[in-house]
Amino acid sequence: MKAFVSVDLEGMPYIVTPAQLSLRGTLYKEARDIATRVTNIVCEELYKCGFSGVVVADSHGPMVNLNVENIPDYVEIVRGFPRPLSMIAGFEGCDAALFLGYHAKYGTPLSTFDHTYSGGTIREVKVNGIPASEFLLNAYVLGEHNVPVILVAGEAKLIEEDVKRFAPWVESVVLKHSLSRVSARSQSMSRIEGELRSAVRRSVEKFKSGAVNPLKVDLPVEFEITFIASHFADVASLAPNVKRIDGLTVKFTCDSMASAYKFFELLILAGSAVANILQRDSG
Repeated sequence: MKAFVSVDLEGMPYIVTPAQLSLRGTLYKEARDIATRVTNIVCEELYKCGFSGVVVADSHGPMVNLNVENIPDYVEIVRGFPRPLSMIAGFEGCDAALFLGYHAKYGTPLSTFDHTYSGGTIREVKVNGIPASEFLLNAYVLGEHNVPVILVAGEAKLIEEDVKRFAPWVESVVLKHSLSRVSARSQSMSRIEGELRSAVRRSVEKFKSGAVNPLKVDLPVEFEITFIASHFADVASLAPNVKRIDGLTVKFTCDSMASAYKFFELLILAGSAVANILQRDSG
């Protein structure tokens, strides 16, 4: 068996300030160490539970966050951005997936660093009319390929509002309880480690017994994207298969979730390019 692990930063324990989230952040090393420890704990337990290989997708920002020294022989790591399928790149050939450090979607109250994929461009993403978090978007693509998500570890609001609602069979570990967008309460790392190891064992038992399901989306799939500014929608609407709904919102339809996801990635990259142009010209 082979496991796929997607790792984000905002839902990790103790991560509460922008200084922890970027390559130039003064506390970035601390965040890297935290995320690497959490990831290693999960990989070790998966190996103990019978997974002969683990693919880890480093999935925050530039996607080069995890420390790669002393990677065990059974672990492969996917790094770098941009890349096809973003946070779930490299899942092919895996039997089950786990999400670590995941967070709530944009606009969730009292939730650290709430956003959906691109905090600088995206306000809301709806999949077939359902507001989607990164958890839901990624799980839908994996589900289309019959890969179930068996464990999610991250911020409490995500688990309460999305994971338990859409995939109640998934094992979950709360890594932080947010007090605001930039503050949270977390347990000691030793307590978190114990909970993670126990949750991995339970999730693998469920997986082996057939008690988990791939999360499926009805096809064709419709994406509706609301941007935070109209110039992002201006650019998105240049694509021939995109329909403008209002000043901030566009929508498009694809025959598969993976295709819709890739096109969504492309619109985000186009928005980032516009943001860079405007910032350059304003300087």
